[in-house]
Amino acid sequence: MRTAGSRRETPDPINPHRARHLSLQARNVLTDEGVASVLVNDGESPLAWLARRKGRDGRSMISPQQFIAGEKLRADFTRGNMAPRVTANWSAPTGGRPRGSGLSPGDMTDVMITSRQKVGQALDACGPEFSGLLMDVCCFLRGLEDIERERSWPARSAKVVLQLGLDRLARHYGLADEAKGRSAKLRTWLAEDAAFEV
Repeated sequence: MRTAGSRRETPDPINPHRARHLSLQARNVLTDEGVASVLVNDGESPLAWLARRKGRDGRSMISPQQFIAGEKLRADFTRGNMAPRVTANWSAPTGGRPRGSGLSPGDMTDVMITSRQKVGQALDACGPEFSGLLMDVCCFLRGLEDIERERSWPARSAKVVLQLGLDRLARHYGLADEAKGRSAKLRTWLAEDAAFEV
């Protein structure tokens, strides 16, 4: 216990021993009060790992647009309070509802409802081929090897499917890369003075 005259130090929220095993980065996020600086563990997200990892060609495994799209889906999923409970909620009365039935519509905020709608729209835009994988990786933070093992996919195939799904997700959010460069002259088998007729 410290004496009244000594300087009181605020405890560090992360134990230094634990911090050595984390991949901590300071990030700026937009909140209702403005921009806030937060400390995030990049090792937590499989997308962050793929964004940092370089392929044989020297480029990252996923593009910045793909990473932003995946994190946007995850943020809406989190704001929508869509993650299943893993522990019992002893503080909330059941109110006649069976346990585990989730929030009643009266308990949901407008932000939660809007976020859930955004997640549904994004997954609909990606289609059933990619929505399950996007949910597993972006929202439930499952590793690609676990997904391949569970779905009996060949090794390293989940990365390719994830990249395709993230491309669709980025396109839905308006983050898709634009084609740049000179447009090629249209070449046809027609004579120089001939034209197509419709």
